[in-house]
Amino acid sequence: MPRWWDTPAGTYSRTWELHDGPGDAEAWMDTAYEDQTVVTQVAGVHADHAEAGTVVKGRPTSSSTLPSLVVQMFRHAEIHDGADVLDVATGSGYSAALLARRLGDGRVTSVDVDPYLVEAAAVRLDAVGLRPKVLAADATGPLPGEYDCIVSMVSVRPVPASWLAALRSGGRLAAVIANTSLIVTAGKCDDGGAEGRVEWDRAMFMPTRSGRDYPPGIRGLFDTVWDAEGEEVTRGRYPVLDVTYNWDLPAMLEVVCPGIEHHYEEGDDGRRTARMVHADGSWARATALSDDPPTVHQGGPRRLWDVLDEVRHHWLQHGELPLRGAHARITPDGTIHLRRGRWTATIG
Repeated sequence: MPRWWDTPAGTYSRTWELHDGPGDAEAWMDTAYEDQTVVTQVAGVHADHAEAGTVVKGRPTSSSTLPSLVVQMFRHAEIHDGADVLDVATGSGYSAALLARRLGDGRVTSVDVDPYLVEAAAVRLDAVGLRPKVLAADATGPLPGEYDCIVSMVSVRPVPASWLAALRSGGRLAAVIANTSLIVTAGKCDDGGAEGRVEWDRAMFMPTRSGRDYPPGIRGLFDTVWDAEGEEVTRGRYPVLDVTYNWDLPAMLEVVCPGIEHHYEEGDDGRRTARMVHADGSWARATALSDDPPTVHQGGPRRLWDVLDEVRHHWLQHGELPLRGAHARITPDGTIHLRRGRWTATIG
């Protein structure tokens, strides 16, 4: 990984600066040996192809996952001697390298939707004497073989049906549900589906994509309702919070009402404002000073802040949300059915 992208020091934004390893050997070594995710591609622009001094804006589209998380996912997949493993999302090739060193080249297949990532990873793996099968393929479509374990370094929703078809009887998969921190592990069943659970653990990965970049999102909808009066104006039950600065709340929201985008800001005077938008035209804005009960404006076909308050109420009432540890049943088409106690949900 000779070049990578990073956000400017002290900022949190979608602006990325290019770093060149050979041009700064000390920073290169520090980055290589830190347990962190290192972004290699942003908005379809790979660091290998960028001019010196380039700054780009957009969402990361590939990275080298932090080493501890790679190993964590391998543990969840219960990879064992003699297993044929599919590594989904080649990225820099790091996860394929670990698998090939541990199991042998012939046991490892790694796929990525981006032909350049596959090409670069194969060359660099070969340079260190590792030659797993590395292929350009859309992991949500047909897969090139059958496997005892499938482990994914991208997130999916639902589980691709092709994974279940390619998983051998008794095989095991480990994946994260897109836009959540939920790790689902499951073993192949005789009916072609799989059964397992949501692990008592958490991870986040970029979602799968089909092109060089992700399609435009719905964040532009914030502009159209930024200060709108709202079809309904009420007083909220709970303080305004930054939903995304959390693991379980956004995961639960994505299960019960997928596709919500969030925006949060806090002024110097302590005034907090949280906004929510959805592609169906639903929106919400909650404003309050510090932890006072907020004034909530909502519009569209659904009341998004009410959905959030229902989730928060369940959390307060039961002391936790029911996601982690939930039983997971995956049907052959990839639909995930979750159950914990009386609570059920479907991720299709």
